[in-house]
Amino acid sequence: MTNGAVGGVAVAAADAMKAIGSIVFVEPNQFISILEKSEKPIVVHSPGGFLTKHKYLTSYKGLVFFTKSSMSLMIPAYTEIIEARKIIMPRM
Repeated sequence: MTNGAVGGVAVAAADAMKAIGSIVFVEPNQFISILEKSEKPIVVHSPGGFLTKHKYLTSYKGLVFFTKSSMSLMIPAYTEIIEARKIIMPRM
């Protein structure tokens, strides 16, 4: 890649982060704790597969929380779950 192309990729990545907003990466037990605090939580789940992990997203008080786990999490029964084929997170 040329220097101009590398710079363009960096600008595109920064613009993507601005569009998404802040994402808080938490451990699976912290994620469950956040769900338990929510009145009507909604979770986006991307199932794991061979050599991949389950990924989860939710929002709470205006923040977006993300976690991943090698095993499926025990999500509270009152949670609305949206199954996604894939969740792509920006690299930090």
